[in-house]
Amino acid sequence: MTKNFNITAADIMAIEEYARVRSDSRKRVTEIKRDRRVSVGPDATFYFESYETMWHQIHEMLHIEGGGAEQIPGELEAYNPLVPKGDELVATLMFEIDDPERRARVLAGLGGVEETVSLTFDGHAVPARAEEDIDRTTAEGKASSIQFLHFPFTTEQITAFRQPGAQITLGIRHPAYGHMAVLPEAVRSALSGDFAD
Repeated sequence: MTKNFNITAADIMAIEEYARVRSDSRKRVTEIKRDRRVSVGPDATFYFESYETMWHQIHEMLHIEGGGAEQIPGELEAYNPLVPKGDELVATLMFEIDDPERRARVLAGLGGVEETVSLTFDGHAVPARAEEDIDRTTAEGKASSIQFLHFPFTTEQITAFRQPGAQITLGIRHPAYGHMAVLPEAVRSALSGDFAD
């Protein structure tokens, strides 16, 4: 099966057609996302993106906002960078804190957190690179609650990551938020499919 690393206008369903299959599409993507989600520490969750998750997101935006064909190019431009390109993993990192006061306090001390994330396994370290669309840390040192991260892999690193049972650690090494988690095997296996064959 050929992997898609870009969503094109030709991949977009007519919104009336999407509305008819929306419920099934949402269930399918919920299943996909289950093995692409990793919590690190009490407040951070990584959602590893894919062609399928971004295809769904674009259709949801078109369905909700109703901008028609004119909206499509903007959505493709916004979400295509988050589709893994065959030699990387891509994640949305969210700091999910319900209490507004605590959220503001935590984020105020997390400036530069996007530069402290990495995957480590079998002697390899793959540091995250932040999406360069906008600066996600303010001049005052406050972090955004949402970060978009790319993990660029070498061929050797892809081979090591794909080994069944490989212990993959996802870590944040910020002075104010030092936490790590080992990827469950189901997650490692699902993410292995993001790489080009």
